[in-house]
Order: sequence, then structure tokens, then C-alpha cells
Amino acid sequence: MTQQTYITRDQVYDALKDVYDPEIPVNVVDLGLVYDVQVEEGDVEVKMTLTFAGCGMGPYIGQQAEWRIAELDGVEDVNVELVYDPPWTPDMITEDGKKMLGLD
Repeated sequence: MTQQTYITRDQVYDALKDVYDPEIPVNVVDLGLVYDVQVEEGDVEVKMTLTFAGCGMGPYIGQQAEWRIAELDGVEDVNVELVYDPPWTPDMITEDGKKMLGLD
């Protein structure tokens, strides 16, 4: 009998650092777009937002996030939900993100 290995929140956040808004050269984590990650055994729930609610790239970014998480070992189901409350502001960008954008 083999032991099932499940994914961790840190692994999900690390994977999401490979997902970019095509219009901004910073990943979605450092842009502050990822609001919440919940992991229960192999199921991953992500709540994330966009830089503005009408962003035409929203479905693309959400799909990229879902695909990237699904590639991880131990993931059985992924749900990425785009939410707009609270609205994103540039204050949510991490220190690393600000450095990448030259805002530090």
C-alpha cells in the first residue's frame, strides 16, 4: 500500500509564480492577484482577481493558473475563481513585484 502524497499551499503559490498577466511582466502572486489558496487533500481552490474587473485577459489568466496547478503531483481537482471584492489596487503588489516593475 503506497501513501498518497498531497499538495501543499506553498507548492500551489510556487506554481502560480509561473502564471503571468500577458500585459504585465510580473507573475500573479507578486502582482497581488491571488487572494486565497485552500488545499484539502488533492483538491485546490484558488480565489484570485484581475488588475481591473473588465480585463479581457481574465479568462486566459484563470485558465493558465488552473493548468499550471493541475500539472502538480498530488492535485486531483482545481477550481480557480475570479473575484472582484476587494478590488485590486497597486498597494497589493509584493516587494518583489515592485522591484520587477521598477517601483521600489
